[in-house]
Amino acid sequence: MDQLHLPRINGARLWQSLMDLAAIGATPRGGVCRIALTEADRQGRDLVVQWCREAGLDVRVDEIGNVFARRAGSDPHARAVATGSHIDTQPSGGKFDGNFGVLAGLEVMRTLDDLGIVTRAPLEVAFWTNEEGTRFTPVMMGSGVFAGEFDAAFARAQADVDGVSVGDALAAIGYRGAQPAGEVPGGMFGAYFEAHIEQGPVLEAAGLPIGVVSGALGQQWYDVTVTGMDAHAGPTPLALRHDAMLAAARMVDAVNQIAHDEAPHGRGTVGYLQVTPNSRNVIPGRVDFSVDFRNLSQDGLDRMHAAMHAGFEGIAVAAGVEVDIRQVVKFEPCVFAPECVDSVRRAASALGLPHMDVVSGAGHDAVYVARRAPTGMIFVPCKDGISHNELEDALPEHVEAGANVLLQAMLAHAR
Repeated sequence: MDQLHLPRINGARLWQSLMDLAAIGATPRGGVCRIALTEADRQGRDLVVQWCREAGLDVRVDEIGNVFARRAGSDPHARAVATGSHIDTQPSGGKFDGNFGVLAGLEVMRTLDDLGIVTRAPLEVAFWTNEEGTRFTPVMMGSGVFAGEFDAAFARAQADVDGVSVGDALAAIGYRGAQPAGEVPGGMFGAYFEAHIEQGPVLEAAGLPIGVVSGALGQQWYDVTVTGMDAHAGPTPLALRHDAMLAAARMVDAVNQIAHDEAPHGRGTVGYLQVTPNSRNVIPGRVDFSVDFRNLSQDGLDRMHAAMHAGFEGIAVAAGVEVDIRQVVKFEPCVFAPECVDSVRRAASALGLPHMDVVSGAGHDAVYVARRAPTGMIFVPCKDGISHNELEDALPEHVEAGANVLLQAMLAHAR
């Protein structure tokens, strides 16, 4: 089929759906606060479920609150082609993170109905519970349970700062379903696609509307404690100090250099730092800080891990302090299925949309789903690369382009 005759989604309808959903939990600065399993989340879920049912989709909810809406295919025994993301947000989140992927999937279903297109394989749109991990940990909880990364009972037992468990919160909002997590009618998805804003500046800087996502960076997080000795800033000579802050500062710089040594996919960030006693005329005796390493290969992460341990220990000896390094998170790098990546690339080309291959630096539900089904992702630009922020924004034409790529990629697999 030539470019002019390819089916296309209704961009205005998709945009209006995004704005309508964003009104639930809207913040004064134009963002959204719809934290997982709160009353606002219930309202958002109810609205999306209502839209799915109005589109004739069969809705089911699993034991961790993941919601799936299915459009039947001509072959009831075929494995479904699925799409989705999440609708929970950060406390000061935006209108598009996660929400775009869910509503783009719904718009695919609506468009196929409008055009009277019947696919051989069933189609599904999903939204996953607690992707953001703001109220409950672990992050990407619903897709993690679906993929078998966490046990459902373990996830439901996790509690927020007020002691409310995931299980109780699911029951309170009416989304603790009966379906076992990971169970899909007709067998596991034949393919899964997730459309998402990039959450970074690469596509916008390149002036391109579509990113073909080949994979996601692996992540390893650490908590580090540097212990020296508190002392008076005046009487204590520099040579006799055990300055935990000075050593920590050198370690922070080392994190940056370790990441540079792993270019172009190495990332190193110190995002949290606490100084004790935090007084202007006391030499700090203790510093606690975080390290976030990311890379596209596990070998690269292993090199970064080794370089950090060797570098930090050398700095500690030179500064006369002690250092303790504890690894607290590990996400292995994810490489998406070549056939799904190729489908996204071919869809963008068929639509005449300029595109480039990109790698996701953030975690997404697709990373867990990829452990059970062939998976691909589609990125569209976001303004100034800003996300997890009330200022998060995207252009209607980019949102429409991403949803059209999603439509073509899903059709290619659903036949």
